[in-house]
Amino acid sequence: MIVKKYQDAGPSQEMPGVVKREVINKPDDGAPNFCMRVFDLDPGAATPFHTHAWEHEVYILEGNGVAVSEQSETPVSRDSVIFVPGEEKHCFRNTGDKNLRFICVIPY
Repeated sequence: MIVKKYQDAGPSQEMPGVVKREVINKPDDGAPNFCMRVFDLDPGAATPFHTHAWEHEVYILEGNGVAVSEQSETPVSRDSVIFVPGEEKHCFRNTGDKNLRFICVIPY
């Protein structure tokens, strides 16, 4: 078992206003199936509108924003959970005046 603080994972600046930390991954932790990441989005910041083959699961820890797909923009806030199927175009945008933090789990 591995227990650690998410702050110990090195942050990477994905784009202006978007920081990602891979808190559990294969290279550092030997996790064979999934990667757990924590994202921090500054007010007004967004992840790119993109698609990929794999699903992912998201849990909003704090802040307010929208989960965007080609069909809708759905408000999200603390304790919202989101399932994004593979091949669905999506992004997340901070619409609040404070940090938007969420956990995102993806398969390898």
